[in-house]
Amino acid sequence: MNVCFLFIFVVFSLRSCFAKRVELNWSVEYVYGARDGSNYRRSIGVNGATPIPAVHVMQGDTLVLNVHNKLDVATSLHPHGIYNNGTNYFDGPDMVTECGIPPGESFTYEINTAAQSGTFWIHGHTRHADVDGLRTAFIIHSNKTSVDYDEELVITLEDWFSQEFLVRMEYVDNHKYDNGRISANYATGLFNGYNANRTAPIKFRPGKRYRLRVISMAAYNWSVFRISGHKMTVIEADGVRSMPLEVDGLNLGPGQRNSVIVTALNSTDFNYAFEFISTASTVNFQEDKLPKSYKGVVEYQESAPIKGFPEQSNKEMIWPDDMALQADDRQPWLTVDRTIDLPVTLYSDPLRVTFWSLGKTLYQPTIVPTLYTAMSMGELAFNESVYAPQTNAYVLRHLEVVEFVISNPFINGHTFHMHGHDFQVTEAGPCGKATGGYPE
Repeated sequence: MNVCFLFIFVVFSLRSCFAKRVELNWSVEYVYGARDGSNYRRSIGVNGATPIPAVHVMQGDTLVLNVHNKLDVATSLHPHGIYNNGTNYFDGPDMVTECGIPPGESFTYEINTAAQSGTFWIHGHTRHADVDGLRTAFIIHSNKTSVDYDEELVITLEDWFSQEFLVRMEYVDNHKYDNGRISANYATGLFNGYNANRTAPIKFRPGKRYRLRVISMAAYNWSVFRISGHKMTVIEADGVRSMPLEVDGLNLGPGQRNSVIVTALNSTDFNYAFEFISTASTVNFQEDKLPKSYKGVVEYQESAPIKGFPEQSNKEMIWPDDMALQADDRQPWLTVDRTIDLPVTLYSDPLRVTFWSLGKTLYQPTIVPTLYTAMSMGELAFNESVYAPQTNAYVLRHLEVVEFVISNPFINGHTFHMHGHDFQVTEAGPCGKATGGYPE
């Protein structure tokens, strides 16, 4: 017994010694610039900088963000993909799990990374501050990995609008739509923070294995990324390690992340094009604006000619598929305690302005914030009826296993993100013809 106790104590002590507190001071403030290369406008940055530098920690570290709000409105931060188990007051949604940081005030977030490693991002979660630039990559490096590679690169893909979010929202409020679709303006694709047509080359060395951490930090558009002459092997999806899956490119919805291994070729005779396509099915298509293709270079040798893409249709290419991706831990399917149906629903007003909803009721902000209700109603807080009906509230039991059935009868794709949780994808298919596989 004493030997066992001593062993456990020594292991715990060693882990405690290697883990550390990574403390950053963030002043969230307005900055001015032309990140798309042409439209000089106000945006949101940190410590006077935009884009915001990526955050890197080791698994087991505690990230401490001392945030001071210099905006003229409230703000908050969401560490996208982080469990925050027991600390969901650091999760970001204002008036749901936290109050938001008032103008001129400060708040400290403490993000524990002991249970996770992988590719994440941090973004604003109040008044859509992420759309105006309050977003950056957040990488939790594993202390051990079963995948060998020589170097890693972080690639962020964004959509950037020429106007601030609240200005664009006026188009919605004033019904400035074209056949039910937003006609305010079109986004410019950003690659690692700047206009994707003006990005620096990605430099490869022959024979080296690269881990590319590709993050869609877009607010609205979907992002396609591929490299001519190179295959990619997916090893991580949304912070979850996956069994290797070889693909020709990535197709990421807003918020999605993939880590891929790319093996550099052995010759320096050619450089190779990479392509980033930014598109959205709910915005009117317009030549050279949507979808928009951006090209860059994977460089082996500065003076080498560039090889582009062969003529090839999307149907001939292999893309990641939720049912093809398998988590490398191969956990068995969970036993379901409860099923909740969440249909994707489309609402239209008389002027053909369209609104999307998850569930049977269109969500609307409440007069009494959900946070206040949950904290003030005592035992009644566990009764769904005390929450405003337009919130689609569900009250779950601790450790309850819930199956969500999400049906989307429309041609528009939608990503699905649940704060604080990973989930298993157990079935998928059109028109009720589901196909099974290992859970994601």
